[in-house]
Amino acid sequence: MFPVHAVPGAEAALQALLQPYETDLFVPTYRPCEIGRWRIQLAPTLLSAGYWSPTTVSTDMAALFRREADGEFRCWMSMTPMEMESQEIGVRAATGHTVVMGMGMGWAAVNAALRPEVTRVTVVELDPDVIEVNSRMGLFDQLPGRAADKITIVNADALAFRTDEPVDTLMADIWLPLNGDERMEQSRVMAANTGARRVYVWGQEMAIARRARALGLDPLDAAGVARIVAEFGLPLIGPERPDYPDIVTAAATKWLR
Repeated sequence: MFPVHAVPGAEAALQALLQPYETDLFVPTYRPCEIGRWRIQLAPTLLSAGYWSPTTVSTDMAALFRREADGEFRCWMSMTPMEMESQEIGVRAATGHTVVMGMGMGWAAVNAALRPEVTRVTVVELDPDVIEVNSRMGLFDQLPGRAADKITIVNADALAFRTDEPVDTLMADIWLPLNGDERMEQSRVMAANTGARRVYVWGQEMAIARRARALGLDPLDAAGVARIVAEFGLPLIGPERPDYPDIVTAAATKWLR
């Protein structure tokens, strides 16, 4: 199932009540596909909650599922507003040599490659079938030539991958749940291995909000964010934004469990 609520047969009513989700970032075209344990599926119409934005109507929504040991398929990524917005800050801030840990559906990688400020994109993915799914989709063929030429795919473990030259931007997204205590420690390993100057961790807003609650920082402000980021010991992208405490609060209100 998609990680959003679907309302069968209510497309006309939803269109009347809600505006379709819109973004100026690139959304690739996906089609149904199955390779190994992985499957791409499409949903015609979904009622989708954003990471920080209001609920909107999404159409032709693609999602990546993996068949688990019990034979059931579990959603690992989707082109929902929540998924895109939860990577958006890192994508919009990417510069220089950008390393994307975890390929997923390739959205972060292609949008980073489209940025003139990005000179090179290295995508590190452990599962060769995920790489093949994106290849079968013709994901990078949808980009202008010069953007596609920036991208290199490496079949490797994100926690062991090292680079010959320092990385300007590291985007880490190797976890299934949005909330998780392990990601900051693992992100420190990835940052150390790559010499990353700046880091965006998928779900970092949840980690910041969870720590803020433990410290009793309510409402959360820029000083509180800075205190928590210093504890994490990572050069995180996002806290430099004046609106970042509000973004953390809005996302946590929806998604922190």
